[in-house]
Amino acid sequence: MEDKLLLSLLQRNARMKITDLAAALDETEDDVIEKLSDLERQKVICGYHTIINWDLTNTEMVTALIQINASPEREYGYDRIASRIYKYDEIDTMYLLSGSFEFVAIVKGKTMQEVAHFVASKLACLDGVSGTSTYFVLKQYKNDGVILIEDEDGQNDRLVVTP
Repeated sequence: MEDKLLLSLLQRNARMKITDLAAALDETEDDVIEKLSDLERQKVICGYHTIINWDLTNTEMVTALIQINASPEREYGYDRIASRIYKYDEIDTMYLLSGSFEFVAIVKGKTMQEVAHFVASKLACLDGVSGTSTYFVLKQYKNDGVILIEDEDGQNDRLVVTP
């Protein structure tokens, strides 16, 4: 069984039924279940998530992208400072990048003030962090390959389902 095809199918629709996965992969259901268990055990599959368009709910939430400048540490590089940063609950996603800053973190909070407080009181004052720039998301058009808004024709691609 080709792992990449199985993973690709699940990435598009994590709720795809085992029977549909087996049919798409031309495998038995037992083989698919066994492969999924292996991939979960190996931490290749780290979770199953739902993409939610929070703009259509009554939930107050803001998302910010934070550029973080940091200094590498001898023998650890950026891993030690990254570990101190990504352990904060406010950090949703974090990447080490090439370019003019070292990290970008995606932070979610109830208000802009809450995110600003996190950046000013926790993130910016960490040893090894030399600067931050915060960018608040004004509108989300697409998330993990799913278009969240209607186009000119009134169409959208909120849930991609493949057999």
